[in-house]
Amino acid sequence: MSHTLARRHQAGPSAPSRPNGVVAVLAFAGIVVSLMQTLVIPIVPELPNYLDASAANAAWAVTATLLAAAVATPVVGRLGDMFGKRRLLLVSIVLLVSGSVVCALSDSLVPMIVGRTLQGLSAAVVPLGISVMRDVLPAERLAGSTALMSASLGVGGALGLPAAAFIADHYDWHMLFWISAVLGVVALALVVLVVPESTVRTGGSFDLLGSLGLSTALVSLLVAVSKGGDWGWTSGTTLGLFAGAAVVFLAWGRYELRTDQPLVDLRTTARRQVLFTNLASVALGFSMFAMSLVLPQVLQLPEQTGYGLGRSMLAVGLILAPQGLVMMAMSAVSAGITRAKGPKVTLMIGALVVAAGYGLSIVLMSEVWHIVLVACVIGGGVGFAYGAMPALIMSAVPASETAAANSLNTLMRSMGTSFASALAGVILAQLTTDFGGHALPSENGFKSVMALGAGAAVLAFALASFLPRRRTAAEPAESSDAQA
Repeated sequence: MSHTLARRHQAGPSAPSRPNGVVAVLAFAGIVVSLMQTLVIPIVPELPNYLDASAANAAWAVTATLLAAAVATPVVGRLGDMFGKRRLLLVSIVLLVSGSVVCALSDSLVPMIVGRTLQGLSAAVVPLGISVMRDVLPAERLAGSTALMSASLGVGGALGLPAAAFIADHYDWHMLFWISAVLGVVALALVVLVVPESTVRTGGSFDLLGSLGLSTALVSLLVAVSKGGDWGWTSGTTLGLFAGAAVVFLAWGRYELRTDQPLVDLRTTARRQVLFTNLASVALGFSMFAMSLVLPQVLQLPEQTGYGLGRSMLAVGLILAPQGLVMMAMSAVSAGITRAKGPKVTLMIGALVVAAGYGLSIVLMSEVWHIVLVACVIGGGVGFAYGAMPALIMSAVPASETAAANSLNTLMRSMGTSFASALAGVILAQLTTDFGGHALPSENGFKSVMALGAGAAVLAFALASFLPRRRTAAEPAESSDAQA
């Protein structure tokens, strides 16, 4: 079946008459969804007051989005392969709009968590968009388009922070979510008008038991990772969740290998190219988030600490915004190198650039321009690396499994960011300095986290070195099938 589908893709019967419009609309949709991740950052300290809740309970407004995204991404990707990627793309955007409206109308904790959960369920928009591009765009446009779409996650986050900070400073906090809803409606309308449906489908039945098993394991793992610092890493609850996740993952993997139509094709996932791309994605997700944790804190801490720069949240957003533009620009360069040398080389270059950016941070973090330089170098490397990952995944799986494979890769990046958050939290809690009777993360603590980010990037480089060399993402899936 995959041979027929791959040939159909090469023939391009569903190729859109406006490929530039398709790319622009899908990238815009990806940016809108990534904005959802940074939307609440400026108001996190005030959420307990806004929602009349404790700080620990208010934190679930952030955690709920993380959990929903982890659960939805692989499930929605598989449903997109089965029933149509554009159709599931539209469903995801509708969930984003619905969640934004619920949050905009919320003044208490429960509806806010419900709304943020609905927003998290839209996280599959980027892998679905990449998969639509594979099915409907001409082969020569694929590398650049998928690199841009992949970079939209970072671009939206970088540009969204200053916008969200400005809105939070000058308007009622509910306005953040009304704007998110409006942007979602615009994205929804543009997808309906511009993006064609792909004819590439797997059909078959949905693996409900597999989806429940994977969801249970992911939720157990991510709750333990995100709440372990609050509950204690050796507490019975944290250890029980880790143990439960391990047991469920093992049982789920055994079931997936035995079922005829699994949620995740583990045999395809175990192919060298897919496996090492996903492992490198975890490492790069970890590396990217280390910067996101450290640089905003350094910028905001008081100058009297000797290493803080005393800037407002709005200033922080504006200082870090250029990295998003660099990331977008580098996605085009990434595509050119992928076409010339193959995505493996692109990924390795990106990992080295990220490591170099972290290396700079060890000696350059005392001035605003230092922060801008470090953020742009790391952002450029991430743009390189993230642009190569879809190319590596799509050249190793059949066209009929593109959405599921890309969604799993996106999940791996998210897992890396979750691990980074947990480990960095432990380090910064241990390496502190006294400031006016308050314990603040020390300069050595920040440098330790940045050094970990550099190490993770080097690990990604090492993992990428094990990848087989392939020329482009547009190579037909038949070659991958032959390896199975």
